[in-house]
Amino acid sequence: MKLKAIIVDDEAPARENLRFLIQDYCPEIEVAGTADSVKTARQLIGEVSPQVIFLDIRMPSGAEGFELLESLPEKKFQVVFVTAFKDYAIKAFNANAIHYILKPVDIDDLQAAVKKLVETNELFRNNTENFSNYIKSLENLTKNMNLNAPAGRITINHAKGFKIIDPADIVYLEGEGNYTTLYFADSTKYVDTKTLGIYEDILDPRKFFRIHKSYILNISCIKEYLNEDGAFAVLKSGLRLPISRHRLNEFLDFFRQEKQS
Repeated sequence: MKLKAIIVDDEAPARENLRFLIQDYCPEIEVAGTADSVKTARQLIGEVSPQVIFLDIRMPSGAEGFELLESLPEKKFQVVFVTAFKDYAIKAFNANAIHYILKPVDIDDLQAAVKKLVETNELFRNNTENFSNYIKSLENLTKNMNLNAPAGRITINHAKGFKIIDPADIVYLEGEGNYTTLYFADSTKYVDTKTLGIYEDILDPRKFFRIHKSYILNISCIKEYLNEDGAFAVLKSGLRLPISRHRLNEFLDFFRQEKQS
């Protein structure tokens, strides 16, 4: 069964281009209509009850796209943000596990986004709590984008769905290839499909430090620094994690600055 979608973009050529790309390359999606404004989008959503909205946003304010989401009291759809802006927006999307594609739209990126939509829709059908968490992530994203603030909470994927976490609960992160394992203060851990590099962008650099190509640490969880047969950060639990040589000076400078402040 196809997912019913609408496209919201104030530029007619952009709407038509995306509609044609979906029709030609994404058989999993049925485009049920397009809208050129918040008003027409709200009306169209009421008429067709889409499962997916391809939503253009304007950065840095993102006023139009996020105004639409905030105006809807009930959200029963997934959102794919379509944007020409990178940097902060991408960090916010990644932090909240929200789908996005960049303009100009690349066919491979579009198909990858649609594949995720289909997979996520299955998770929602099997567990309504997953959808509830998704909506919370969407609302969290809207709040962060409007305030132009770093992610207050982070959404992570796991085998059975989604989990929304407070970064303060993370002790450290370990990266391996395209996966990252997050270790929490309550001794639980989760494996996410975001890379460690993405987490380095997402997390507040005043509170998290990448000490090694494989590790990012919560600064508040470090108990000791050891320079013994190599450089190590010792956590409050007693666990030792290596500090790579090319990150050591920056690590020491960070704590010198903390001591002086």
